[in-house]
Amino acid sequence: MALAEQGRLNIEYAERNMPLMLSIKKRFAKEKPFKGLCIGLALHVTKETAVLVRTLAAGGADIAISSCNPLSTQDDVAAALAAEGVPVFAKKGESKEEYYKYINKVIDRKPDITIDDGCDLVNLLHTKRKEALAKVIGGCEETTTGVIRLRAMEADNALKYPVIAVNDNKTKHLLDNYYGTGQSTIDGILRATNTLIAGKSFVVCGYGDCGKGVALRARGMGANVIVTEVDAVRALQAALDGYRVMPVADAAAIGDIFLTVTGDKNVIRIEHVKAMKDGAILANSGHFDCEVDVTSMDKAFRKRRIRPFLDEYDVGGKKVYLCGEGRLINLSAAEGHPSEVMATSFAGQSLACEYIVKNKGKLKPGVIILPAEIDNHIAELQLEAMGVKKDTLTAEQKKYLTSWEEGT
Repeated sequence: MALAEQGRLNIEYAERNMPLMLSIKKRFAKEKPFKGLCIGLALHVTKETAVLVRTLAAGGADIAISSCNPLSTQDDVAAALAAEGVPVFAKKGESKEEYYKYINKVIDRKPDITIDDGCDLVNLLHTKRKEALAKVIGGCEETTTGVIRLRAMEADNALKYPVIAVNDNKTKHLLDNYYGTGQSTIDGILRATNTLIAGKSFVVCGYGDCGKGVALRARGMGANVIVTEVDAVRALQAALDGYRVMPVADAAAIGDIFLTVTGDKNVIRIEHVKAMKDGAILANSGHFDCEVDVTSMDKAFRKRRIRPFLDEYDVGGKKVYLCGEGRLINLSAAEGHPSEVMATSFAGQSLACEYIVKNKGKLKPGVIILPAEIDNHIAELQLEAMGVKKDTLTAEQKKYLTSWEEGT
């Protein structure tokens, strides 16, 4: 708790850069859309998440929060929230047992709404804590990995309440996945290694929105970017964007820095690690620590911790370095996305929770996309916060876009 004051200052600094959230908080404080409801969160406990917590609390919600990753909690922020009376179950460096114990503590609060990042909270509710399901009216999911799991649950008819895929908001993809992951991933790698990126071969495994952002930033810092993909259209775009595209097995021998951001498991395996050059650096920005096969690396090679968030593996005399234990590097070694980025993501979470309350009993169990007008409203608010003005359609233009008679 001695860290609480520093945490409070960090939250205050985040709020300065998140006027979009403050405008929503001001409205929530007047309307109290969550009065009498408990919202349970499993999110990265960062200064930006604290702004979300304050926003929901201003709307009348009782809040309970745990982490969604063992290494992503900012302890000073957790202490600051606890000092404000928020039940916080999180610390940096949790064991696997502690991690799930803390999520269970959130479920013990009997949430009406869940906010998840990775789907572990939803998963526990549907497997080991089914008794708490009846009270839940809906939920939100923050990240690609979580949405993948939710759609699998939906396909198996296992999902018992509606969950809004906030990750699929256009405003979330654009700012969070593309700009946020691009910048914060590079930040995490640099904090873990302090390596020079210019002139190195930087291998990006996965060319979704996150991978595109990382590739762009790596190239901007002078790297020779190589992309690996399994999707033909994404591989084609990467090639047309000017990157070399090849299988992981081919990239293994020539890469200097490897970054996985796919949402899948064992993308970089033992055979790839053995083929890497001396001094190669491995990192992951996918949600879970399974994209690099760390379990097999720990069994096959001798390792030692040489600096915070950097482990050295002895691979037959060569040295290969793993950042952040293979966990998402932008939050394990750095601070995650900038506050300006998270403003739009957490605006999506805030308004999604309000949408769930307004439509209680009307939404069927399954994965739901937030209506386009709400997503557009978020973009409008962010533009306003940035002082940016855009054009509007004239009456003639609106009529033209909704008609079909006029042609050449």
